[in-house]
Amino acid sequence: MRKDVRILLVGEPKVGKTSLIMSLVSEEFPDEVPLRAEEITIPADVTPERVPTHIVDYSEAEQSDEQLYQEISKANVICIVYSVNNKKSIEKVTSHWIPLINERTDKDSRLPLILVGNKSDLVEHSSMETILPIMNQYSEIETCVECSAKNLKNISELFYYAQKAVLHPTGPLYSPEEKEMKPSCIKALTRIFKISDLDNDGILNDNELNFFQRTCFNIPLAPQALEDVKNVVRKNMSDGVKDNGLTLKGFLFLHTLFIQRGRHETTWTVLRRFGYDDDLELTQEYLFPLLKIPPDCTTELNHNAYLFLQSNALLNESILFFSRPKLFLKDLFKVFPYMPWGPDVNNTVCTNEQGWITYQGYLSQWTLTTYLDVQRCLEYLGYLGYSIIQEQESQAAAFTITRNKRIDLQKKQTQRSVFRCNVLGVRGSGKSGFLQAFLGRNLARQKRIREDRKSYYAISTTYVYGQEKYLLLHEVLPDFEFLSEADLACDVVCLVYDISNPGSFEYCAKVYKKHFLDSKTPCVIIAAKSDLHEARQYYSLSPLDFCRKHKLHPPQLFTCNTDEAPSKDIYTKLTTMAMYPHVTQADLKNSTFWLRASVGATVFAVLGFAMYKALLKQR
Repeated sequence: MRKDVRILLVGEPKVGKTSLIMSLVSEEFPDEVPLRAEEITIPADVTPERVPTHIVDYSEAEQSDEQLYQEISKANVICIVYSVNNKKSIEKVTSHWIPLINERTDKDSRLPLILVGNKSDLVEHSSMETILPIMNQYSEIETCVECSAKNLKNISELFYYAQKAVLHPTGPLYSPEEKEMKPSCIKALTRIFKISDLDNDGILNDNELNFFQRTCFNIPLAPQALEDVKNVVRKNMSDGVKDNGLTLKGFLFLHTLFIQRGRHETTWTVLRRFGYDDDLELTQEYLFPLLKIPPDCTTELNHNAYLFLQSNALLNESILFFSRPKLFLKDLFKVFPYMPWGPDVNNTVCTNEQGWITYQGYLSQWTLTTYLDVQRCLEYLGYLGYSIIQEQESQAAAFTITRNKRIDLQKKQTQRSVFRCNVLGVRGSGKSGFLQAFLGRNLARQKRIREDRKSYYAISTTYVYGQEKYLLLHEVLPDFEFLSEADLACDVVCLVYDISNPGSFEYCAKVYKKHFLDSKTPCVIIAAKSDLHEARQYYSLSPLDFCRKHKLHPPQLFTCNTDEAPSKDIYTKLTTMAMYPHVTQADLKNSTFWLRASVGATVFAVLGFAMYKALLKQR
């Protein structure tokens, strides 16, 4: 909501503009009225909406046209004052003042107008018959108030309506000509309904309505009040209430009713609570709350965030796991202004045989977005209403910022759950195959991947000593001279060469010597396509001798040309090396070290599957 409101009073001379302002301030009619009142600021604590309000007077005798234009451009709302006993001043509203104001304001940003009929104490009749056609002609006119500066009639109401026209404008919500809500308002309220429908059944039950009421207005509805609300909808809409709960149509009808009855503030309170600004766009402050990330730290979703995302997925579990994954994603992302995931997502995370994202793949994609682009993840969680449903100040509460990697090295332990492995090698060396094999795809399945849907990332879970961790593989483009800091910044490095290509290993050797020889980043040489005949490499040292010279683990044979899903042992090793970068290469060569890690992973995977089956039975 706006931090302050600026009200400008204009009109013909002698209609009582200055008297209205002075009567408001002194609460009595002034004996002497100056040509123009000085600008007055009413403090926030004495206004109904708790917003500072500036009231500005205009005098034709004291001010130039240029000064008037400047005041119009600064105003948030303009009160056009006329005298109810002066027909000429009423005629000037349409012949002079409204055209003048419209010329001086941006057509795209509608400036609300209030028509003020002063001196009602001098007549026995109302001017409303004359004014109503004017209000119908100009949609920017919010309301008309008849008042008397002398009798103090409707003075405070006048300025309240002016303030309300700025803070709770009708324009963005409702079309008086069509007598219905505008599409942008319907779209915003539909998102709010979707977020508030916690069990995703298309109905707001009593618990959800109370949660919504408490979220927006800080008080629950009494049982009788709930029934009264539903009865009002029932009387007006046959499909507004279903299974004793409010449908989307019923929800929209209620807000239309609020607006038609002049209770715009109710709808605006709801819209602002869910992050909308005066143009019914989600605010930058809502979508991108401040989140400071120190250098050399990473971002991860915390436990509560995963529970939130899991609840979203489990509500659509049958769709997600079985027959209708596209409908699941379409339904889930209805609250987004666009589809957040591109077609490459199916080649970035785990899918089933039909290529549909699994439950684990769904969580992996969120983990990837959090790690690579936390600002985008803030935005996405904002669309889903994370802070509202979780009752947090903002969606920044969904993240854990890991400590500096240098501290992890000093303490020889890490609290991180996501580890990045950059995969380097010449074109055709098998990098893409290495990424896809991590997602359980053998060469036959990989051949079905369309080139325009290829992904340079792959993320999934691995288990080290019984702990579930995420390993993020990133295929780096092989431009040796143009490797950036981002290409090199990671927790572990894979240098991939094709054993059947004699010129393949040289790139790995040069990259290692130039960028990783003196670094503390663990490196692994991957001998890819190990199902093919091994060719002698052109490089001066064989891959095995190179590894011995630089005290690296021997080249790891790897192939994805298998009948079943490729082995995942190498990925467990990579995750372990990323978790324990301080462990020496001698320790890494020790088979007992790897055995402990892999046995822990097997035990944890079996336990995890048993727990998952138990969870399904409970549900």
